[in-house]
Amino acid sequence: MGPQLIRFATRAPPMRRCNMSNKRPLLWPAITFILFCLIGLAAREAIGSVYGAAEARDLLEALSRAGLYLGSAIATASATTLALMLTLIGMIRRIETDFSEEVWKQVSRIAMLSTATLMLSLLVLLAFTLPMGEFENLPRGWYNYLYTVLFALTVVMVGLAAASVTIVFMTIRSIISTITPGEGI
Repeated sequence: MGPQLIRFATRAPPMRRCNMSNKRPLLWPAITFILFCLIGLAAREAIGSVYGAAEARDLLEALSRAGLYLGSAIATASATTLALMLTLIGMIRRIETDFSEEVWKQVSRIAMLSTATLMLSLLVLLAFTLPMGEFENLPRGWYNYLYTVLFALTVVMVGLAAASVTIVFMTIRSIISTITPGEGI
């Protein structure tokens, strides 16, 4: 009885394998991105056409004020997500579970999506810091094009942030379902 007890006590616990539960790991983030882009398109259509330079300047001013706050918040969130992915990688390596290649791909996708979101938010912040109302002698329609492009960049930035949240949720849920006991998760 003694040697069996020693063998039992020194045997390492069996490693569990973590598989992504979803066969299409990019489906929900893509749906989320498209949904937010459609909401942005509907908002742009609700605003309607920009008829004159004065109206366009007012819309650009309003978009600029909101865009600066939104862009900085999304840049902060994306940078934080990247830092947390490094922490997650360290945590995954320490727990006694063998994670599938798909989990590592999801972590890589999160990092790529967060990096793209961060870069786009920095571009949007840079664009919103331009003194748009100070430009004189611009060609006709310039403000309309500028407003449309900045609005589109803002919508894409929000869509990427929403897709990032979705893919992070899916990855964390998969990891938690693997390392917690029970089948309820």
